[in-house]
Amino acid sequence: MEAVANSEPAVAEAPAEESKKRKLNVESNGSSIVLSLEELKKLLEPLSKEQLIALLIDAGSQFSTVADEIRDVASKDPAHRKLFVRGLAWETTSQALRDAFEQYGEIEEGAVITDKTTGKSRGFGFITFKHMDSAQRALKEPSKNIDGRITVCNLASSGSTTTTTDQAQRKLYIGGLSYETSSDTLLAIFSQYGEIEEGAVAYDKNTNKSRGFAFVTFKTLEGARRAMDDPNKNIEGRHVIVKLAAEGQKEKAAAQAAALQVPVAPPVQPGYAAINRNLATYPRTQVVAPQAPTLGFAYTTPGLAYTAPPTYAALSATTQYAATGPQYNPAQYAQYATAFQTQVAPQGGLPTGAGAGAMPYYTGGS
Repeated sequence: MEAVANSEPAVAEAPAEESKKRKLNVESNGSSIVLSLEELKKLLEPLSKEQLIALLIDAGSQFSTVADEIRDVASKDPAHRKLFVRGLAWETTSQALRDAFEQYGEIEEGAVITDKTTGKSRGFGFITFKHMDSAQRALKEPSKNIDGRITVCNLASSGSTTTTTDQAQRKLYIGGLSYETSSDTLLAIFSQYGEIEEGAVAYDKNTNKSRGFAFVTFKTLEGARRAMDDPNKNIEGRHVIVKLAAEGQKEKAAAQAAALQVPVAPPVQPGYAAINRNLATYPRTQVVAPQAPTLGFAYTTPGLAYTAPPTYAALSATTQYAATGPQYNPAQYAQYATAFQTQVAPQGGLPTGAGAGAMPYYTGGS
């Protein structure tokens, strides 16, 4: 009985041992199976993007050859490795730019862009890393101090700027600076309000001298607001003004618009056909021809016949003339008539003869 009892546990342990051996054999046989590329493709197709990424991460972390393959494939496109760097000082060289970024990885190419005519820096440059992961490490710290100026970098494929929706509320204008104030001094003062993303004193491209103002962009809205809580600050003995850069741009745009305004011509008065030929013309006043001369007056106009003057003897015989004034005998009338005919003016009388400019010729009268 005791022997039988002792044999039962042995019989029970046998299936467990056999199951374990069978599992090891299956794992051993499975590891030796070589799948074709088509079979691997079919196995991977149903997987989601997240599952595929998880598999590659796991494989890359275990096998360096897989990690190198992933790195080479990801770095084939230069768009993933090329950075745009803006806000450079005018005196920053290509070598200084490369020195600032070589800590993140091997640099394939790096240069400051210069003006073709003057050969001077345009204030920005490009850095191309050999591997994509180096560019990603550099982008974790987009703001860098190069030659005393806070610069900003981003992927060149995303454009020259990486403007966010709240950047207008984070970028400040500082006006009224001393020409001796440096970017280092400016950044030291404003960094107490918050972390600075970008900031520098504006310098003239030709003279490399300060223009008396600067721009500072904070990484957070809170930092910008704290800096504006005291809008009037004193920096190196100068009273400076701090405000949103967007406000200054609006004021500048309004001033430029006012300067470009063209005076508007006054409205055209109706009836001036010389200004607008589509307007109806006013009727002109008709010039009335002069009336025929009366009582011895005639106009020296070519083509008009002169009337014969009546004799004074005949005039004295009419009733209307005879009734007024003293009566003269025919001899006296004849004397006056002869005097007027010979263009001799009687004493106290009117001038005789043809007037200048076709004035009427006085031929008689009393």
